[in-house]
Amino acid sequence: MRVGKETVTGMNRFVIQEHHASHLHWDFRLELDGVLKSWAIPKKPGEIPGKKYLAIQVEDHDVDYIDFEGEIEEGNYGAGRVSIWDTGTYDLLERSENKVIFTIHGKKLKGDFCLVKFPKAGEKQWLFFRKKT
Repeated sequence: MRVGKETVTGMNRFVIQEHHASHLHWDFRLELDGVLKSWAIPKKPGEIPGKKYLAIQVEDHDVDYIDFEGEIEEGNYGAGRVSIWDTGTYDLLERSENKVIFTIHGKKLKGDFCLVKFPKAGEKQWLFFRKKT
C-alpha cells in the first residue's frame, strides 16, 4: 500500500493454477488479508506488457489451497483437474478498492502487474495486465 511515497513490501505468496473445469481457465490467487484473494482468468496470462486479460473475481480461498494440485471430483463446484502453472512471491505496491498494483517474482511471470476493476461493469469484473515499463 502506498503511504505518501513509501511502498509496503513483503514476502507475500501468489499462485496461478491451470484449471481444467467445464472451461479451461487460470485461477490467479494473491495471499492477502489472511486468505487467497482469487480471480479466474479465461485466457492464459502472458508476459506481454499492456495486454489486458479479463479477470473475474471469485470467492476467497483458504491459504492452504495455495499448494493444491489434483482432481476436483465430478458433482463438486469447479470439478476438473487443477495444476500449478506459476508460483512465487509478490510485493504489494498499491491497493485500493478498485486497483491492486504489485511486483510478481514467479517462475514464469516476473515484473509489475495490475488488477483494475471495471467501472460500472459489475463488481466482479477486473482487468489483469503487466505494466509497460
